[in-house]
Amino acid sequence: MVSLKSRSYLSILLHVFSWMLFAFVLLFHQPLSWNITLPPQFWVKQGCILVMLIAVFYVNSKILVPQLLLKNKTLTFVLVILAIAILAGPFVKIIDNALNLPELMSKAFRELGIPRPPKRSDRIDVFQIMMTLFMVGISTSVTLIQKWQADKQSREALEKEKIGSELSFLKAQINPHFFFNTLNNIYALTHVDVDKSRKALHKLSRMMRYLLYETQSGKTPLSKEVSFIVDYIELMKLRLNDTTTVVFEEPTLKSDPQIAPMLFLPYIENAFKYGVSTTEPSTISISLELQDKELTMVVKNSIFKNNSMTADEYGGIGLSNTKRRLELLYPGRHTFSAHTTEDAKAFIVNLNLTLDDTELHSS
Repeated sequence: MVSLKSRSYLSILLHVFSWMLFAFVLLFHQPLSWNITLPPQFWVKQGCILVMLIAVFYVNSKILVPQLLLKNKTLTFVLVILAIAILAGPFVKIIDNALNLPELMSKAFRELGIPRPPKRSDRIDVFQIMMTLFMVGISTSVTLIQKWQADKQSREALEKEKIGSELSFLKAQINPHFFFNTLNNIYALTHVDVDKSRKALHKLSRMMRYLLYETQSGKTPLSKEVSFIVDYIELMKLRLNDTTTVVFEEPTLKSDPQIAPMLFLPYIENAFKYGVSTTEPSTISISLELQDKELTMVVKNSIFKNNSMTADEYGGIGLSNTKRRLELLYPGRHTFSAHTTEDAKAFIVNLNLTLDDTELHSS
């Protein structure tokens, strides 16, 4: 990675090279092609013109554009630029007279035996004005492009910061929501079986350790997320009766990609919330499958007459936040569907994530 100091040096070298190229093309190349020995004062004059144009460039870039044009003082900006362009001609004439250049140039042409072209002062003035305006145009364009790029980078940085803050807030909402439900389950279990409640607390402490210490970076190995889901399912099964069947198909992992933590849990939570009956047989089926870059979760649970739901009703705090996290973390790389089966006896949730190469090879 290029350091800030190195970038500064590169920027300076780029400016120096650009001015050398500009000076050669517009100020020195044509006189060198005249095949005449020019007096040193002529090159002094060309150097003074170059210094003037450099000053115009940076004064416009650092002062006039930021202080006038970018502050909507367009008329003042235009008047100042026209004044500078008009004064360029007299400035060059002053240099000519100070260096006695008209007489020296005439002498150089006489010595070569070539008559000097007749002087046309208006032509020189127009040339200097056009040269100055050309430099102002380049300076203004470069400054506006740099301002646009800086604003774009600032907006991107703010957007990333906003997304990071929003994700942290969403995750903070999901975790209390999950623990609120789980602690209620354990509290109910303490009245039925103390030994099972101890096992439940042990699993819950292991899950809390995972959330507190292994998900802070915003990414977690898929294998650890699967272990977390297994603990959650086992914890939920402690309070279920024999009429409920829970099946979890774990993915076969040839690699261990990084994913956002706690994406799948809210959907599994809802399956236990809506898909369990105390009187009727019920089934909850959960599967995770990883095929190349595609990670797919399917959750299927039974539906009961007194606890039916539609895709629009399938929600809650955890689910709405998870959908928002998906939009931020996997924009354009996820699909979600929730629907009842044709016989209206089961509800199916399907979530598909397309992982990128950094996620697949970061483990």
